[in-house]
Amino acid sequence: MLPCSALAFFSLFSRPCCSAPARRSPSCCSGLLYLGAGLGLAAVHAFRAMLRLPAAEAPLRRADLPWLGLVILSGGLGGPLLLMFGLAHADAASASLLLNLEGLATMGIAWVAFRENVDRRLLLGAFAILAGAALLSWQGRASLDLGAGLIAGACLCWGIDNNLTRKLSSADPVQIAMLKGLVAGAVNVALAFAAGGHFPAPGLLAAVGLVGFLGYGVSLALFVLALRHLGTARTGAYFSLAPFVGAAIAVAFLGEPLTFRLLVSGALMGLGLWLHLAERHEHEHEHGELEHEHRHSHDEHHRHAHGEDAPPGEPHSHRHRHARLVHRHAHYPDLHHRHTHEHSPR
Repeated sequence: MLPCSALAFFSLFSRPCCSAPARRSPSCCSGLLYLGAGLGLAAVHAFRAMLRLPAAEAPLRRADLPWLGLVILSGGLGGPLLLMFGLAHADAASASLLLNLEGLATMGIAWVAFRENVDRRLLLGAFAILAGAALLSWQGRASLDLGAGLIAGACLCWGIDNNLTRKLSSADPVQIAMLKGLVAGAVNVALAFAAGGHFPAPGLLAAVGLVGFLGYGVSLALFVLALRHLGTARTGAYFSLAPFVGAAIAVAFLGEPLTFRLLVSGALMGLGLWLHLAERHEHEHEHGELEHEHRHSHDEHHRHAHGEDAPPGEPHSHRHRHARLVHRHAHYPDLHHRHTHEHSPR
């Protein structure tokens, strides 16, 4: 996942990183951003433990580690490195437009590989959001070249990353984002130093670390929670609203002009968001027998008994078993509704 708030630092820092190979490396910026995320969330995790706050989230288990490794490999290493090299060979207009492919890749993989439900309303809404993002990113000229191909490859890596993270969404999102940030950050910074790189000036280093903590760490933790409750395709579509949010903040707080292009892109994204939020997906479906662990309250899907060692209060987390259940209600492809659907739009 590439947080759009980090793109400015990518663009700012990657070109000098790539233009002086004797001293710097394209992996330097991505490593510092991820380290900022990992170290910041590690501080949050330690503070939570110091206050002895009850752990309502399920920790990562041994069975989760292969999935976490693939997430780090695709999204923490492959994606950022391809983007770094791509930005060194592409103009800003091409990069901004092509980064919208991440949302398209995320949704496409979710629909085709994981068979999340899709109908005409969702398709129209997703493409309206992406069209608004593309219009907002357009700067009058774009070209397709080696850099564009590398950036498209980075978006594919992040699309794979987002769908693989779906496998981990029942676990603690802070722990997931923290480990991804620490491992990906350490590897990328090590690659940068091996190529002769060095840390930037202290002011820029602090700024990159802060953007990494907010734009990578906090953003990824929230993204994992959204995957848990909404599924991958919808989360990817909503995440594509980020460019408009950034542009609106720039108008409200930085005095940038309110342009016709911003209004049109906002209308397209608003239409897409309304189509998604007005969705009502309801049909009879079956829940097979399942045993897993995640944060939950005792709702319709969680009517299990507890032993003496069960954690007090709600929500809480412990390993529990779901009996087979067949019923009908409105639902999203969340943690408990990942059944398959026909591909054809309805």
